[in-house]
Amino acid sequence: MKKVLIIGTVDTKGEQLAYLKKRIEDRGHSAILMDLSMGEVPAFRADIVPEEVASLVGKKIEELRASKDRLAVTEAMTAGAQQKALELLSRGELHGVVALGGVTMALIGARVMEKLPFGLPKLIAVPAAMPVYVPRWFDATDVAVFQVIMEFSGMNDLVKNAIEQVAGAICGMVEEGRSHRSLRLPYPSVAITEIGFSVRCAQEVERLLEERGYHVFSFHAQGISDRAMDRLISQGFFDGLIDIVPAGLIEEVLQGNRAAGMERLDAPLKRGIPVVLAPCCLNLTGCGPTRKDREKYATRPRIWKMDAMRAMTRLNEEELRLCAKLYAEKLNNAEGPVRFLIPLKGWSSIDREGTVLYDPEEDRIFVEEFKKHVKSKVEIIEVDCNLEDPEFAQALVENFEQIFSRGRCKDER
Repeated sequence: MKKVLIIGTVDTKGEQLAYLKKRIEDRGHSAILMDLSMGEVPAFRADIVPEEVASLVGKKIEELRASKDRLAVTEAMTAGAQQKALELLSRGELHGVVALGGVTMALIGARVMEKLPFGLPKLIAVPAAMPVYVPRWFDATDVAVFQVIMEFSGMNDLVKNAIEQVAGAICGMVEEGRSHRSLRLPYPSVAITEIGFSVRCAQEVERLLEERGYHVFSFHAQGISDRAMDRLISQGFFDGLIDIVPAGLIEEVLQGNRAAGMERLDAPLKRGIPVVLAPCCLNLTGCGPTRKDREKYATRPRIWKMDAMRAMTRLNEEELRLCAKLYAEKLNNAEGPVRFLIPLKGWSSIDREGTVLYDPEEDRIFVEEFKKHVKSKVEIIEVDCNLEDPEFAQALVENFEQIFSRGRCKDER
């Protein structure tokens, strides 16, 4: 028997939540209903009542219900729900979680789920998966979203059918999935990042690592997958990292389409696993029609167009200096060995010699500024080639091998 946490508000979705609980229990599992009612007094008492959730963050539910500050109330109940879910997890009483309700409940549910480990089943059931909210629900977590189409109102056959499918989905996930505690990667496992502009480099790195007995897991550095990689590293996955495309950090600062958050790189540096970096796209940013502030970049003199939706341009001198300082300060916090390999003839396939974006003199602005701010514990190695040349991939792997201590990492695991 598995234990499934249901998150919802009984004051607005009582009938539907009760039916979901029953359907899960009918399949032989224990359903724990956590009620986050923030409005009216609920019609029935859930397994975890709003009073308990509020008390976990030092609040009284009566005060929250009387408050006119909806944001503060939602934040308090979200924090309480996060604490309760983690408490259940620590006691071994949580095998899956499902949130059912409207947009508010979907957002709360997603924030609870982001605190839970990779591999634990997570499901959000919502009437409409609005494009503006979906990225916030998924973020960098393994959350499944079930779009119900209709509002959870009444108990007609269509609503019942949707809830039955939600129950079947979460039950199937907890029945068929492996326990998140049993998830282990083969040793030694190495994460790498890549995008289309570094694909040859990444493929060669993967081949060379596998020849040496490493298990390689590749992540597309578009802002979601690389952030998910960092989250997995924080949970103990991977014994080392070759970060070919660490650009999600500067993209966050510049509000680019591949932004990965200011926490990018924190997990591997804090854990102290061996890290080798390359500067793919640290000198470039997107300027296509999907960029919010496109006008700031679309008028720059050098633009490389991939298709109707995607185009790239170079960072200017000010941005290169900002980027260099940002990464130096980030890498200075490393608890383990770090090497930064810099190719001298372009940092991607689209800024190699002969292309409109090729400018090694401007790239030196980044390099010299980086050297000013980085601590000596971060080793800088310059390689006389383009990032996509085979010798650069060879250098990445050789340097990774030099700082990778199989004994130390194996003991850590």
